[in-house]
Amino acid sequence: MKILTQIFYGSLIVMTLFWSCDSDPETVDTEIPTEEISRSGNVDIDGLTQKIAATPDDPALYAARAAFWWQNEGFDEAITDLEQALSLDSTNVEYYHVLSDFYLEYYKSRKALLTIEKAANMYPRGIPTWLKLAEFQLILKQHENALFSLEHIRTIDPQNAEMFFMFGTVFKDMDKIDQALNAFQSAVEQEPDLIDAWINLGQLFAQKENKIALKYFDNALRVDSNNIEAIKAKAYYLANDLDDLTEAVRLYKRINVIAPQYEEGYYDIGLLYMDMDSLELAWKSFDLAIKNEPTFLNAYYFRGIASEKRGNVAAAISDFKQILNLDPDFDAAKDALAKLEE
Repeated sequence: MKILTQIFYGSLIVMTLFWSCDSDPETVDTEIPTEEISRSGNVDIDGLTQKIAATPDDPALYAARAAFWWQNEGFDEAITDLEQALSLDSTNVEYYHVLSDFYLEYYKSRKALLTIEKAANMYPRGIPTWLKLAEFQLILKQHENALFSLEHIRTIDPQNAEMFFMFGTVFKDMDKIDQALNAFQSAVEQEPDLIDAWINLGQLFAQKENKIALKYFDNALRVDSNNIEAIKAKAYYLANDLDDLTEAVRLYKRINVIAPQYEEGYYDIGLLYMDMDSLELAWKSFDLAIKNEPTFLNAYYFRGIASEKRGNVAAAISDFKQILNLDPDFDAAKDALAKLEE
């Protein structure tokens, strides 16, 4: 299933065509915008391989080819090429960052952690590298190590907003809600445009059943009124905590306008329509989700449920069978199909 946005950690970092070999480890950008790497999608792979054969000691060529392989799902080749680039230029911090992402995305979490640990040890004042180390430690549930890495950043830059945000994320994962709230508050005090921190504040106050949560969701939307995650977070809160389904539907409709190919938006509003017993609108919403993502199993399931409730048993059976063609272990579809076939 396609995903529109990524949470703070876990996103894939793709490389530029040629990296600078003298990148500053204290300012390296660990989230390179996609528009900056568009050239790598047009790489002449044969020509690049010929250049590597002619100048086998140029690490940037291996890095460029690694980017091409990764974008074209040649994962083993991408890792091999980037490892070679790093062996030729062991001081390029960006190579460590991206190779660690490659390892993590390819389910080699130990190698990913060791790679970014090595970079952090090489560059003790490289804040982006230490943030990434804390991120990986969090992913691997090494909470105490992550907190240690963040404390190290605090000694370098005591007011770093991303550090506070990561503190909040770690504490939230540890279910230490009050500490998480304090950290996210510190993050927005340092950087008021940090949307993810506002969203987290809203979600945590909602968890504490404090209606001030709505204020924080609105603060996120003041930063960017078209931010999908902020709209979704507010809509979810309205529907599930304040029982304001009408306003929640209005917000989900905004998502459908902003991102008409975003299947999750149609799916979410479909669930709301189901709660409102608006079965025709629910069916249409799930149908749009499937048209945008033909392997969206949950959308097939609820479209089938909507069809069943509307009396169209044949359409429901068809949807449940389609799910099982894509995933034979989808138990809810098995049960629903068995009941209808009886």
